[in-house]
Amino acid sequence: MKRFFMITLCMCVLAASPVLGADKVLKMSTTTSTQSSGLLDVLLPVFQKDTGIQVKVIAKGTGAAIRDGMDGNVDIIFVHAKGREDTFVAEGYGVKRYAVMHNDFVIVGPTSDPAGIKGMKDAAGALKKIANSATPFVSRGDDSGTHTKEQALWKATGLAMETQTQIIVKKGAKKEVTSSQPAASANWYQSIGQGMGKTMTYTDEKQAYTLSDRGTYIKFKYGKTPALELDVLCDGDKILVNPYGIIAVNPAKHPHVQIGLANQLVEWITSAKGQQLINEYRLVGKQLFYPDAIKM
Repeated sequence: MKRFFMITLCMCVLAASPVLGADKVLKMSTTTSTQSSGLLDVLLPVFQKDTGIQVKVIAKGTGAAIRDGMDGNVDIIFVHAKGREDTFVAEGYGVKRYAVMHNDFVIVGPTSDPAGIKGMKDAAGALKKIANSATPFVSRGDDSGTHTKEQALWKATGLAMETQTQIIVKKGAKKEVTSSQPAASANWYQSIGQGMGKTMTYTDEKQAYTLSDRGTYIKFKYGKTPALELDVLCDGDKILVNPYGIIAVNPAKHPHVQIGLANQLVEWITSAKGQQLINEYRLVGKQLFYPDAIKM
């Protein structure tokens, strides 16, 4: 009877106590490209092994990830829209931006290339040719880092632009997104409010053009069956460089954030070990990201 009482008491204590190690779970909002490229599947298990910290990943567009940080819903953000990241820090929501890595954006489209942009190094010029030929173009339209870059490219074309607002649904939640797109483009420009993977698949189905980060393109072109029937038609423009930064949420704004755990991830991913893993990550022999914290 006494033994039964002790077992019951222990079970009650365990049930009422926090799970062992629960305070070692770090919440991170990040762009879909870090997840869909497969990079996080390589980095985070090693980080957990080294530190005992589990990272709960919330993958979404960069705009939504930054809002998670502003609202204090996560401890750290890992995104790719440097201007917006700098604003996040300047407004006191983030402690400091650390450069982690970069890849680049590419304009992809059908092998037939009806707009005739193959081999172009001028990204804005390529988009202008797409617009002038009224060839189908698919936009993520989701307030992500890629969508932000796309809007900057359209602005650089010098074409007349118009503001559009649409309601998109992500994981059951509705969100209003206001963005710019070429004027009078309804017959060829389609904004779908989706992540990069779904946008790539839809673009392939429609044999249209889109803007993608190179990492996601490589995964969908060479790492999936069936492979995409889309080719890289425009790349190499300096404006297409795509830097990624990591920022711990400022505890001065949100005292509940786990700044200690966040700092450990910042230190680890910018360390020689984290940077080497990024540098060595390959998909079908192709490098997807290049380290920025330590040049290799």
